[in-house]
Amino acid sequence: MARIPIVCSSDQHELCAGMAQIREELEIRTDFSDAVVEEAVAAAAAGPTIPPGSGGTTVSDRTDLPLVTIDPPSSMDLDQAFAGEQTATGWRVFYAIADVAAWVVPGGAIDAESQARGFTMYSPDTRAPLHPAELSEAAASLLPNQDRQSLLWTIDLDDAGHLLDATLERAVVRSRAKLSYRDAASGIERGDDAVLSSLREIGLRREALEVERGAVSLNLATQEVVTTDDGFGLAYDESLPVEGWNAQISLLTGIAAAKIMLDGGIGLLRTLPRPRKRTIRELRLVAKALDVDWPESASYADTVRSLDPSDPREAALIAQSARGLRGAGYVAFDGETPELTEHSAIAANYAHVTAPLRRLGDRYANECVLAVQAGTRPPEWVLEALPELPAMLGRARNKEGALERSTVDLVEAALLSQRVGETFSGLITNVDDDKERVKIQLKDPAVVAYADGVGELGDVASVRLTEADVAKRRVRFELVD
Repeated sequence: MARIPIVCSSDQHELCAGMAQIREELEIRTDFSDAVVEEAVAAAAAGPTIPPGSGGTTVSDRTDLPLVTIDPPSSMDLDQAFAGEQTATGWRVFYAIADVAAWVVPGGAIDAESQARGFTMYSPDTRAPLHPAELSEAAASLLPNQDRQSLLWTIDLDDAGHLLDATLERAVVRSRAKLSYRDAASGIERGDDAVLSSLREIGLRREALEVERGAVSLNLATQEVVTTDDGFGLAYDESLPVEGWNAQISLLTGIAAAKIMLDGGIGLLRTLPRPRKRTIRELRLVAKALDVDWPESASYADTVRSLDPSDPREAALIAQSARGLRGAGYVAFDGETPELTEHSAIAANYAHVTAPLRRLGDRYANECVLAVQAGTRPPEWVLEALPELPAMLGRARNKEGALERSTVDLVEAALLSQRVGETFSGLITNVDDDKERVKIQLKDPAVVAYADGVGELGDVASVRLTEADVAKRRVRFELVD
């Protein structure tokens, strides 16, 4: 959510108290019990192990790989390290993933606490980590110039970027650098780092294949809390191209993992149903009302990818098109292939395996992959948890969404608390005829809220701020004639 944590100074007491209140309401803890911390300290002192019953029983030495991590500057919980190279037939990806299972005792205090939490939860002022810092920011993290036991993916691609083969093993690796996205972008621009150049080439090829597959990419205005000279603010996310290329490596790995698990008949998938025909019909009517061309032969994916967010009418259709991406979840299977395996936005079968320090399910999915490759069953601790993981992860994802929405609502109210009565210009992205209100997206400040009144979808309208209540985390506008 926030690129850099906000420091809660005395003049931001109300805001930071509000963030603490949100976490209390959602029962999100930022600290750990003594038992969890003690177990983490002992595990860090003892060093990594081979998890009981794991299919990955040997650990190779791959400290020769020129791996780098690419994350926000303040991140210390480094899940992934990348290296890539060109081969005679295409490209090879090396993707080292933190081996969290090597540190967490099945049935122990850390295991139980991580199952209760599900995900690392981020607030602008702090975060509620999935695992104690002794592991997530130290012993298990892929920090630079440190030997780390990891789960190493080796993925071969043809010259166009198609997946040819993928294997997973335990290996000791050593990241040579901790890069921010801007560091990586600068290295790519200079062209003097072969690994970063390979990231660009592989990323571009995978992005082209994503379009070919019919994946859905919404250029949706996403609010995030950012630091400013005054301490905090809201902005619409603007990603660098390297962030997309880096994401493609994670997506590639998740696609490879899903294939291995489906072939082996056991695993944990991340799924999203295809939009219902009714939803597509409704979106076509919205496009017609906005006078946005949607040819009969054009698919939902092709249409939304082509929309220009700088055009008010097309930006409104982008906002409406998000309804076609509802219903994401997880599905566990052991034996019979589940009815739904695809993630429709990715247009492929897909699994979460690349962020085990921050997501609970990744630890179990990687063990399923190792077991399939070894021709064995996953460990008993994986088999026991597998049926319950979709529900656990679903609850955590809902809580994460509530935290994000509530925090943005709070910051919106705080930013606007001294501006009641002022008039702003914004884009109408939704119309609620029954309640005679519209959803409006302001450009500056980066606020998305409801406004009382009747307006037309896609119009640029003037709205007056009538309420900004920090305690209630609520802002209200009214349309100005």
